[in-house]
Amino acid sequence: MEPSLTANEQALVERATAFARDEVAPNAAAWETGKVVPRDTLAAACRAGFAGLLVDEAQGGAGIGAVAVGRVLEELAAADLAFAFAVVVHANLAGNIARNGSPAQKAKYLPAMLAGETIGAFLLTEPGAGSDATAIATRASQHGDGWRLDGAKAWCTNAATADVLSVYAQSGDKARDIVCLLVDADHDGVTREPTYATLGCHAMGTAGFSFGNCRLGPEALFIQAPRAFAAAMGGIDIARAVLAAMCCGLLRTSLEVALRYGASRHAFGQPIGDFQGWQWQLADVETDLAAARLLAYDALSTMQAGAPATLACAHAKKFATRAAMTGVTQCMQAIGANGFRHDLPLARALAAAKMAAFLDGTTEIQNVVISRDQRRRADILAGASA
Repeated sequence: MEPSLTANEQALVERATAFARDEVAPNAAAWETGKVVPRDTLAAACRAGFAGLLVDEAQGGAGIGAVAVGRVLEELAAADLAFAFAVVVHANLAGNIARNGSPAQKAKYLPAMLAGETIGAFLLTEPGAGSDATAIATRASQHGDGWRLDGAKAWCTNAATADVLSVYAQSGDKARDIVCLLVDADHDGVTREPTYATLGCHAMGTAGFSFGNCRLGPEALFIQAPRAFAAAMGGIDIARAVLAAMCCGLLRTSLEVALRYGASRHAFGQPIGDFQGWQWQLADVETDLAAARLLAYDALSTMQAGAPATLACAHAKKFATRAAMTGVTQCMQAIGANGFRHDLPLARALAAAKMAAFLDGTTEIQNVVISRDQRRRADILAGASA
């Protein structure tokens, strides 16, 4: 399945393919082994138009549909999923500011974010609040006509280099009391924590922030209660579907690496790719990749058409992350111990596939979404048979 795109959308996808080939793929291994956060390349991606994936044309963005967003990020993730995720986190905040920001906030942040001069980060998760986002404990207390911010955030993509932070904080004691503030990372009372020592995905620049008696003016209020929590959750569907598409890019590259290796490596007098057992192992990967891609773009197409897509996005994210983890492992096995080395991208892809299972709602959270729909259907069926 190749999604249908407009000429402008196809041109942007082709630009992403070239950018991934020329700017990301040659450097991704060094970023990983050197634990480098590539701010300059992220800025270049912004200048290439990828910061505006979720911004309309009138405000300087790409003005494209959800399907094209998925295709652009699939191409970037084919070179490095961690870098692609850093791009989409930045692009998501730019899009959020374009939709919900005040005129002053748009003027301050949006042009600089689209140009890659200002990098954004999304701060929702906390050390004690992950999947249950309603349990956040960071406090936003009204201070005069402004705000005082206290607390800590964890697992923030782009934290190592971010300039502007969208911080979700509790102003009362219920989910409806959550507010979102835009905070400059160099503001007094903001502490950027060291980047995490992780298995991989160093291009994401993942770390935490802490806030201690951080005094902010009234202009920092980005999304007020009770809209803030709904806004945070409102983008979760497209985030899950786009991540599914990104996993397809990662798995596609892993499969291509294994196929090239199988054609060039000889054993027992013939290319290893001629052995049926080897072929069938990668045939299974190909099938899972095809299925994951169909689910991802079905979800994105459903969303683009304006239809409810929560269930489709949960299926896509759950299946694609699982297919990526299993498929990368099979590709590594197909080429033997060489797949374990950093000479090839499979070790990096394996870490990224595992990280993808946590991002934008764990596999278990997708099962919650799916099970709730099953329960709804079960109640309907029970009522119909009564």
